[in-house]
Amino acid sequence: MLRSVEIRDMLIIDRLELDFQPGLNVLTGETGAGKSILLDSLGFVLGWRGRAELVRSGADQGEVVAVFDLPDGHAAHDVLTEAGLPDGEELILRRVNSRDGRKTAWVNDRRCSGEVLRALSDTLIELHGQHDDRGLLDPKGHRALLDAFGAYPVLQSDVRDAWRAMSAARKALSKAETALAEVRKEEDFLRHAVDELDKLAPEPGEETQLDTHRRMMQGAERIRDDVAKALNALGNDGAEGSMGDALRWLEGVSDRAEGMLDTPIDALGRAFAELSDAVAGVETALDRLQFNPHELEETEERLFAIRAAARKHGVLADDLGALADDLRARLHALDQGDADLERLRAELRAADSAYAEAAARLTAARQEAAVRLDRAVAAELAPLKMERAVFLTQITLADAGPDGVDQVAFTVATNPGAPSGPLAKIASGGELSRFLLALKVCLSQQQDGVTMIFDEIDRGVGGATADAVGRRLAALAQGGQVLVVTHSPQVAALGAHHWRVEKRVDGDITTSTVVPLSPEERVDEIARMVSGDSITDEARGAAKALLAG
Repeated sequence: MLRSVEIRDMLIIDRLELDFQPGLNVLTGETGAGKSILLDSLGFVLGWRGRAELVRSGADQGEVVAVFDLPDGHAAHDVLTEAGLPDGEELILRRVNSRDGRKTAWVNDRRCSGEVLRALSDTLIELHGQHDDRGLLDPKGHRALLDAFGAYPVLQSDVRDAWRAMSAARKALSKAETALAEVRKEEDFLRHAVDELDKLAPEPGEETQLDTHRRMMQGAERIRDDVAKALNALGNDGAEGSMGDALRWLEGVSDRAEGMLDTPIDALGRAFAELSDAVAGVETALDRLQFNPHELEETEERLFAIRAAARKHGVLADDLGALADDLRARLHALDQGDADLERLRAELRAADSAYAEAAARLTAARQEAAVRLDRAVAAELAPLKMERAVFLTQITLADAGPDGVDQVAFTVATNPGAPSGPLAKIASGGELSRFLLALKVCLSQQQDGVTMIFDEIDRGVGGATADAVGRRLAALAQGGQVLVVTHSPQVAALGAHHWRVEKRVDGDITTSTVVPLSPEERVDEIARMVSGDSITDEARGAAKALLAG
């Protein structure tokens, strides 16, 4: 609910503070008094597109502050949360327009964009009038309005779920088709590469082992000659034989040397053991240096083949096995591709069918709701002196989407047999206002927490028709809030709260203000609306009769 509006230095408004109430709030005043300026200022703080020049002459900037009460569950809470703005039971919108045209907005004292303001305004205010292109006259919103009237959320949810499933199935199929097409481009390469790598069958670490073995074999002949010479020098014909002979000779005479040879014999024994180990090690090395000349050739061929494969595929030699696994998997996917595609196509056909069935059920529900809405609007048009007019909700085929396959448009024919067409193009000013009011009365139960503003929606009607308009506005305001700018005394008399818009001239300065009316002032204002500038006793009597209901 709109609780208050404060306006400073906007057009011909110097400073204005208004406190609105629940129920039907009416604003009256002479033509040109500034009623449209008030709505322009409210639209400015809500981020609506409007006049380019709003700052009052002589002022540096204009400012509008609007305060709303937000009950639990109000749609504005979601907008605030998504935008990361402070949230609570009170919403304060503030927007400033500087002389150079810059506009700055705050929501609960936090800077925000005009886009966020407009998103909030969609949950806070509905403006209805002859130039209403944001609400009921906008065909883009007619389907949502019909759905709210029809109240079939389960069917809508089913369609959205089916649409998501169908979209996912279509995306999966497209992805698989693209992947398979890419793989087929390299089928020959894959088959050749996999066959080549399978035959090569490289092992991790094999390159290093082959390279080490190759280098050892390349230098083995030279090493073996020196090792053989060393073995001869150390063996039985060399050091080992001589040391053995010396050890036997010393041990043979040690018992007659009075212990003088014990220490040398022990040392020589240790040396002989070490020498034996050395000889054994050299013999082993010499055995390992024995190789088949063809082994070097085979080792080099294997090593060069592994390195060539690594260069060809641009990987390390140790990664050739993993590469082979990857290529093998891609080749398997290619071989299985047609079967996978057929499975995905079957899943898409099933998803398409499920979506078509869900969309058909929603279409049927919309058609039934359209019939009920047309009847409800027709019932409202009769008291508004438009009993011969025809309101028709047209449902035509649209591109499939998450909301179904239906395009909805509200059309009217002002007389039986006349062609029907869009509301904004067929109805005259007064007829359009009454169409909008009748439609809004029928749709009002589907929207909570929104302040409705009707801008001279009673233009062109009077007498009993104006009274019918006022009573429907009052009915809309029950349990909610309606603001109506009106020139009709019948409508004004039905308001729960009444303000008068006044223009004042002080020297060369013209200002507009809005004042709340006491019961006595209200009688005079309605009398003025009845009789014009000259208020007569008869006009006051008529005003009192209207107020008495």
